[in-house]
Amino acid sequence: MKNIFIVLIVLTVQLGYANQNDSFFKKADQFFSTFVKNGKVDYKAIQSDPSSLNELVGLIESAEVNSSQVLGYQAFYINTYNLLVIKGVIANYPINSPLDIGGFFDKTKYIVAGNKLTLNDIENKILRAEFPEEARFHFVLVCAGLGCPPIIDEAYKPSKLTEQLQRQTELAINDPNFIKVKGNKVQISQIFEWYKKDFTQKGSEIEFINKYREEKLPQGAKLSYYPYDWKLNDIK
Repeated sequence: MKNIFIVLIVLTVQLGYANQNDSFFKKADQFFSTFVKNGKVDYKAIQSDPSSLNELVGLIESAEVNSSQVLGYQAFYINTYNLLVIKGVIANYPINSPLDIGGFFDKTKYIVAGNKLTLNDIENKILRAEFPEEARFHFVLVCAGLGCPPIIDEAYKPSKLTEQLQRQTELAINDPNFIKVKGNKVQISQIFEWYKKDFTQKGSEIEFINKYREEKLPQGAKLSYYPYDWKLNDIK
């Protein structure tokens, strides 16, 4: 009887965590659908009424997540990164670029699932460190600069994450503004330069790109990196 009671307590707690996280994903979905359009964020509207963002930040602070539940864990931290980027911008808005804010990525700390983390911690110590094989994170984590792949008007959800990662990677790599081809010369985002090890785990950068690209790049293409656009991804 005692063992059954303990099991029931554990199941009740786990169900509570699941319900809380379901609420987070649902509210995040509503938030992104309301304030994101065509890959840009309506920061002015959010600043005028930050209640929905603040509610999500509260859910982020108290969340319970487990890396053994891979898709839920990844989806939680991807959404959390994108939401906290917006939170950081709103705290200083209006700005021209996230780089206008000192320590935006590596100094400002937020409470995430009970831990104090910077944006760089979420990207590098949690997502990239725990799932080093998943280079597609770079196409869904949005740093508030126009050089990033665009933010989407929906939340990343455990049930859809595999499809969403694939879709956003394919969209970016087939975008002529992201991969710029001119004959045998190809200019690619500095994301590939900064995180080269992520993209070359199983071959060259060209091989990674061609895995997702409809019109394949020639293996002898001359690659270069174009300057990153740090202008704010703001709806104006």
